[in-house]
Amino acid sequence: MPDTETLTGRRAIVTGAARGIGRAIAQAFVDAGASVVILDREADSGAATADALGARFLPADLSDDSSARASVAAAADLLGGVDVLVNNAGIFRLRPLMEITADEWDTVMSINARSMLSTTQAAAQLMLDSGHGGTIINLASMAAKTGGAMEAHYAASKAAVIALTRATAQELGPHGIRANALCPGYILTEMGADTRTDDDVAAWSGRSPLGRCGTPEDVAEVALFLAGQSSSYLTGQAFNVTGGMIMH
Repeated sequence: MPDTETLTGRRAIVTGAARGIGRAIAQAFVDAGASVVILDREADSGAATADALGARFLPADLSDDSSARASVAAAADLLGGVDVLVNNAGIFRLRPLMEITADEWDTVMSINARSMLSTTQAAAQLMLDSGHGGTIINLASMAAKTGGAMEAHYAASKAAVIALTRATAQELGPHGIRANALCPGYILTEMGADTRTDDDVAAWSGRSPLGRCGTPEDVAEVALFLAGQSSSYLTGQAFNVTGGMIMH
C-alpha cells in the first residue's frame, strides 16, 4: 500500500469544513491531490479556510432541504462533478434527558441527520448520472454506539447517521457508490473548547489505551483512506476513531 493515499483527479465536497475535523479532512484531501469545495454556514471563516487550504468555498444552510441540495449542485458545478462527499457538518448540545424539548430534539436531528439525507441524495444522484460511482463518508460519533448522559438528542442523531450510512451502502453499492461512517471519540476541536477543562482532557485521555485524546488529523487520515482506492472493498461500516475508548 502506498505511504500516502492519492486523490489526484478526485472531486470532493466537504460540509462543515470551516474548522475542526472538517477542515482537517479538507486539508488532507487537498494535500492528496483532490479538488475540494467546502460548504459551511460560517461564511467568513469558511472562505478564509478555503483560501488557506487551496480549496473553494460556498456558503450553505444545510438545515434547509432545498438549500442543502442547491449547495451540493453548485459545488458540483464548480468541480465539474463529484466523486467524494464528506458529510461532516453537525452540532453538539448538552442537556439532561428530562429537560430536552421537542424543538431542541428537532434542531439537533435536523442538522445532524436530516441534512445528510438531503446532501447524500443530491450528491448520489450526480454520481449515479455520471456512471462512475463515488464515495460518501458520514461523520457519526462514539456516542452513536454508547449513548451518553446529557446528550440523548446528539447520540440519537448520530445513531441515525450510522443507519443512514448502512442503508446508503446497501442501496447504492450495486451502482459503485460506497458509504461509510466515522465515529470519532473525544477529539480536541474548537467545538466545546469553551467548556473543556484540563481535568476533562485528562479523564478522557485515561479512557484510551493510547493515553491521549484525538486530534482532527487523526480522523482526517481515516477519511483520506476511505476516500481512496485502498478502501475499495469497504462499505457500510462505522469505524471507531477513538484511541480504543470503545472497541465495538
